[in-house]
Amino acid sequence: MSRQGLVELEAVLAIAARGSFRSAALELGLSTTALSNLIGKVERQLGVRLFNRTTRSVSLTDAGRTFVEQVSPALRDIQDAMAAVRSQQDTPSGTLRINAFASGAREILAPLILNFLRRYPQVHIYLVTEGRIVDIVAEGFDLGLRTFDLVPSDMIAVPLGAPRSFAVVATPSYFDGHGRPSVPPDLLRHPCLRIRLPNGAPYRWHFEKDGNPVQVEVQGPITLDEATLARVAALDGIGIGFFMEADVRDDIAAGRLERILEDWTPATVPICLYYPGRKNPSAAFRAFVEMARAFGRQSAMI
Repeated sequence: MSRQGLVELEAVLAIAARGSFRSAALELGLSTTALSNLIGKVERQLGVRLFNRTTRSVSLTDAGRTFVEQVSPALRDIQDAMAAVRSQQDTPSGTLRINAFASGAREILAPLILNFLRRYPQVHIYLVTEGRIVDIVAEGFDLGLRTFDLVPSDMIAVPLGAPRSFAVVATPSYFDGHGRPSVPPDLLRHPCLRIRLPNGAPYRWHFEKDGNPVQVEVQGPITLDEATLARVAALDGIGIGFFMEADVRDDIAAGRLERILEDWTPATVPICLYYPGRKNPSAAFRAFVEMARAFGRQSAMI
């Protein structure tokens, strides 16, 4: 194999892990065409096909599966050795890969991630947001971001602030024209902004008061799977929305949206950054975790 062998091996393993040339190309910072050409070169050098490719799917051939199984441990050893050397550098640099859910990413993007990038301009942050829960180690991420109750027990967790809460909101003009629900079942008489879960199922709005949980499957004119779109609809007066309080905090403070049922939306668990224990973390990784811990302590005191 050529001098570019390490890049080629990383490309093979990235496609095997992602099951997609497009996703692997984004992870590696390559175009899909360049990645396809790179894999074609590897297959010609080996004399076998590593992947079955159709317009809709990518899967390993038997030879590809054997190749990945044998190469993965060796490549991991090489990467660990390189990480050990990088950990000795003083200036944080390189790429940090973070997997997060969207609302959590919005909460920490400006105060933590962008602040970190201003302080350490030689570091590149690769941030992926998705609703599904992923194995960050298996999928090649350095860190994950989830609520505390969803952090795997074998991971090191860094709380990033105080407990969070949901907020039920609509415009003041909407409530003036339609009235204000006083208990969760009242929502069934109002148009609401429905939420679609990653698996396609409708999300039931969750409430709790005095230890009594209540779930309401609201009805309404539109179903959305992204909070920024739901916020636009709420501000337009289409109906009542259910948000993380942080996503609409400024709108509530400015009077653009009004919050109701606050006594039915108590604080829940905080969000956490999490990661596996590692022997030789890079300078960039150490610096980011240190800043995250400081951010978490400061946020908890607010």
